[in-house]
Amino acid sequence: MEGKSVAGRIHDANHRLTAAEKRAARGLLGSYPTLGLAPVAEFAQQSGASSATVLRFVSQLGYKSYPDFQRALRDELEERSKSPLQRSTANAGKAGGDEHFLDHFVTQAIGNLRGSAALIPASEFEDVCARLAEAKGACYLAGGRFTDFLAGYLEAHLRLIRPGVRRLDGRPATRGDQLIDVKAGDLAIIFDVRRYDESLVEVASELAARRAHIVLITDEWMSPVSRFAKLVLPCRTSLERTWDANGALFTLAEAIIARTTELSWATASKRMGSIERG
Repeated sequence: MEGKSVAGRIHDANHRLTAAEKRAARGLLGSYPTLGLAPVAEFAQQSGASSATVLRFVSQLGYKSYPDFQRALRDELEERSKSPLQRSTANAGKAGGDEHFLDHFVTQAIGNLRGSAALIPASEFEDVCARLAEAKGACYLAGGRFTDFLAGYLEAHLRLIRPGVRRLDGRPATRGDQLIDVKAGDLAIIFDVRRYDESLVEVASELAARRAHIVLITDEWMSPVSRFAKLVLPCRTSLERTWDANGALFTLAEAIIARTTELSWATASKRMGSIERG
């Protein structure tokens, strides 16, 4: 579990939690990470679980003690809230430059790709692609300030291989009109990375209320959208420089496109042929 956020650990451990421990998990995710920074008794009261259950829940996540768990939350909160100006940029501002900068940068980016593959459970990736390939219901896509282009890229390809693909508009009024059409069982894919987009949390809340199946593609610190998501695909984005890198998210989007096309080839090939002939 090294390198995973607390939310990521909850996501991984969910299948083995007891009913009482799941109440603690839902309580924390519903007020993340604030509730986890409260005393055990308050955490228990707010989540509808006992103090003993909260401590067992923390142990299930791999933490040795409640203070250890809280320390991880504080570190995570500090890291996820950093602006580009606050991030570690030891080489920024130096006169001249590193003649091997590009090579070093690419090496770090490759590390993020490999780290992302390790973070994402293969079964969850397959589940996302299988749901897309089934083409049951509509598929809605949305992204934030630095990820909306990823939603657009995925949308452009999915439109070629399955029907019912819709991009949620960035304007609140128009997006509100679109959300009216969401039906139970529809799929929604949301891209969100730090510093997280509050409007996407509102969108996710509305989608969840309409019983859409939400897929979150996010960074290693986990967008608050995770509290509403059924499936979470986290990617590594930090390069310990001024800007995070979305290359791993882009690669994941391309992997989803490739796998979904393979799984739906019998129908996707006909659709693509019709588009090309038209």
